[in-house]
Amino acid sequence: MSFRKIILIGLIGNVMEWYDFAVYGYFATVIGKLFFPAQDPTVSLIASFGAFAAGFLVRPLGGLVFGRIGDLMGRQKAMTISVMAMAVPTVLMGVLPTYETLGIFAPILLISLRIIQGMSVGGEFTSSLIFLVEHAPENRKAFTAVWGNWGGIVGILLGSGVGLVVSEWLDDVQLVNWGWRIPFVFGGFVALTGWLIRSGIHVETPLNTTISPVKEVFKNHKWDVFRIALLNIGGGVGFYTAFVYAVSYIRNIDKLSEVVALEVNTLAMFVLLMILPFAAWLSDIFGRKKILVTASASLVLFAIPAFQLLHSGQEETILFGEILFAIIVGMASGGMVALNVEMIHPSVRCTGLAFAYNASMGLFGGTTPLIAAWLISQSGNPIAPAYWLVLANMISLLTLVFAVREIKYQTV
Repeated sequence: MSFRKIILIGLIGNVMEWYDFAVYGYFATVIGKLFFPAQDPTVSLIASFGAFAAGFLVRPLGGLVFGRIGDLMGRQKAMTISVMAMAVPTVLMGVLPTYETLGIFAPILLISLRIIQGMSVGGEFTSSLIFLVEHAPENRKAFTAVWGNWGGIVGILLGSGVGLVVSEWLDDVQLVNWGWRIPFVFGGFVALTGWLIRSGIHVETPLNTTISPVKEVFKNHKWDVFRIALLNIGGGVGFYTAFVYAVSYIRNIDKLSEVVALEVNTLAMFVLLMILPFAAWLSDIFGRKKILVTASASLVLFAIPAFQLLHSGQEETILFGEILFAIIVGMASGGMVALNVEMIHPSVRCTGLAFAYNASMGLFGGTTPLIAAWLISQSGNPIAPAYWLVLANMISLLTLVFAVREIKYQTV
């Protein structure tokens, strides 16, 4: 199979998966008003981010379900099923009646759909990374794997772009009444494209085992799972701070328009897309650990200054802060995608990596918007989320320094 086809299979599903997740984050303020109405807008926003976090909290369970499918039935099978498991809830969210129509059943249904989406993402992202690494040339593992991550960023960027177009075309009343639904329904077309591409390309999985992957992971590979989870905390919190929560932060804390927030986020995403392949290339040449230690240490050092730039109230300065985040987070992600795969045994790779990665993202990354909003509401300090970011990256940095010495397992 050609190198381009390998990348296309791994990339396309992540475009759709992360588009759907991003759209919810970008319209969290509107969704909070419609599905979690409260006298205090902050309460509505926190409740909306709570529903966002619910999708992440079930990701470890989704990782076990889809990881088992990937280990026993093949990586491609897991990726194909996960695409459709994301598409259906996304379209349904676009036509879901609000609290005004259904009352308490509206937020219950919304959270239920978010949970299904979270299960889907729990299997998609890690399965695609494993597929890419296992089919990559030996000296280009990180550079190949990074395109799965790149596809996810494209999906988030697409969500940001669609949100920007909708926000510019419609006034605030139209956006609240029906405009917010357009990006969710559009997600169905993105999903169909991904499904058609994957179903039309058939590949063999390098390894197919008959053991019980879940039992094997928790019996013989607990330390590998624990290390991977700790390693991903810093990058996860950094990403969801800079590219999901920041949109609401710019609008609600800096009091700038939705259009400005999405413009800044979209430009920073373009920078991130350029940084990712470069960081992966450096990782293949100089080693994963050197690049990751540098990136994690940089997030520890620059989190507070970058947040001060975000809180400046000036669009150009805010953009500079977002670009600073994009560069550092991109450097962290470039080598991590391959290292995640390389640190766990091939026979339980889908199950083990999916659980470890999604436990980290679910407990720390996906809850970051909720934690950040809560920290500001409790402390009154608009820079408070930066301290959460520093703590998260200290955990990953210490893990890198003291618990990661070499790549333990071969990729095939």
